[in-house]
Parts: sequence; structure tokens; C-alpha cells
Amino acid sequence: MKTLHIDLGREMGGGQWQMIYLLERIEDATLLARPGSPALEHARARGIDASPFSVAAMFRAAQRADLIHAHDARAHLMAAAVAGAKLVVARRVAFPVRTTLVSRVKYARANLFLAVSRCVAAELERAGVKKEKIRVVHDGVPLRGPGEGDAIVALASKREDLVRRAAELAGVEVRFTRNLWDDLSQAKMFLYASNSEGLGSAALAAMSAAVPVIASNIGGLAEAVEHERTGILAANRAEDFAAAIARLLREPQLAREMGRRGRERVERMFTIEEMVRRTVAAYNEVLR
Repeated sequence: MKTLHIDLGREMGGGQWQMIYLLERIEDATLLARPGSPALEHARARGIDASPFSVAAMFRAAQRADLIHAHDARAHLMAAAVAGAKLVVARRVAFPVRTTLVSRVKYARANLFLAVSRCVAAELERAGVKKEKIRVVHDGVPLRGPGEGDAIVALASKREDLVRRAAELAGVEVRFTRNLWDDLSQAKMFLYASNSEGLGSAALAAMSAAVPVIASNIGGLAEAVEHERTGILAANRAEDFAAAIARLLREPQLAREMGRRGRERVERMFTIEEMVRRTVAAYNEVLR
């Protein structure tokens, strides 16, 4: 099976990492990515067949591919123009699908959607995508060693205002990370505040490191984090986050138990191998 992958994202987000993990593990895959993007650089560094995207390159590569996988919204728009090609589209965001004419046309063009969570699948259905054209494929994360430090870690890119206020109320310091895996190795708690989330691969990363998660009770985060088992789901209020921080500090045994259960949940549901297996199964389904 020869697959063409298109990603036009500017940054190296969760979706780009999922794409890299996938392409490292399947054969006969070609990537076209935004010129100069981190995704293109990471792919090449890992030995993946990757080239800068252009419309001409897309049409040439599509002639040799059995299937196109569009990994972001702009890639979906571009790939929809390749007449006759089998098209699989990743959908990672939880906000409603646009209902413009262009959006309706490109969504009708896809053979199958890979929704990152049940929450995202439900948004696709609300937009009129038939249920039989949607498959849920959760993110997969590497299995790393447990966090063994005292840091309270949060993403620098997510609701920093809320987290800073919560830390002030709880009387703690928070390490805002741009190198998640390194900082998780020194973490005892992970804070994930967000206004909208398809699933939350950073929360899965923390769980993989057996670090308990305090996360916003929104979107797909409620599928990633089991409330009161692998972490605490809180309303998007600084007071609620502060109370959850104080509770885990007050009950270290509970925090350790949540971390242990989180690791078990990742091993059971959110491995890279399971993500790849489900994705390849979706490809085979489209090509049958």
C-alpha cells in the first residue's frame, strides 16, 4: 500500500507528532509538508521520505499513491482537489465544522474521517458527516520512565493566565514547559488548562510518565483523563484548579495512585502501536 501524506501546519503540534510516529512505522509512505516547517525537518531527520509541498508535487505524488491522508485542514482542502484519489482526513479539533460552500464540498470529498476522539466524531456528525464515514483513532504516545521530581508542570501555550492565577491561589510555583518530555521527567503534577481540546496528547504524555493530571473538563480531555482515577477534571476557573492542586499536594498517596492508573490507561488505550494499527485498518477499509 502506497500512501501520500500531506501536512501544511506551521508548528510542531500534537497532530504533527502523531503523523511522524505513524510514518516511522509504515512502509511506502511519502510526506509533503509546508516548506521550512518543523514537521518537514523532523521527518527528514528521522529518515522519512519527505519533500516540500507544492500543488505540482501533490499531483505527481498522487498518481503513484493508493491513498492520500490529509493531516490538517489546509491539507484537506488541497487534497480534495485531486480527482479520483482515495482520501482519508484527520480531524483533531473539537470546535464545530464550518458550513460554507467550500467546507461542504471538501467534507463531501473525503472517503473516511479519522476523529481523534468521540467528542470530535460527534462534531463531525453534527455537521452532517455520516457516522459510517467516521472512525475514532486516539493519539498514541511513547512510553517513558516515570516522573521523579517535585515540579508542577504546565504547557506554556495553553491558558497560561488561568494557570498562573491558580498557582498564585494555591501558593505554588509552576514550570511552564516548551520541552514537555524533559520536564515531565521532573514532574509530580501536570496542569492542562484549555478552552477547546480534541483529545489532549500532552495529558496522555503526562499519564505515560505516571504523572497525575489536572485538566479542563472540556472536549476530548474527558476521554483522555478519567476523573478521580488518573487525575482531576476541573472547570475553567482558577479557584477550581487551585483546589485540585492543593488536594493532590495534601494527598500524595492519591497523586501517586492516579499516576499509576494513568500509566496503565495509556498502556491499554493510547500507545503508538494502537494508533498505527487503527490507522492502517482504516486505510485497508477505504481500499477494499
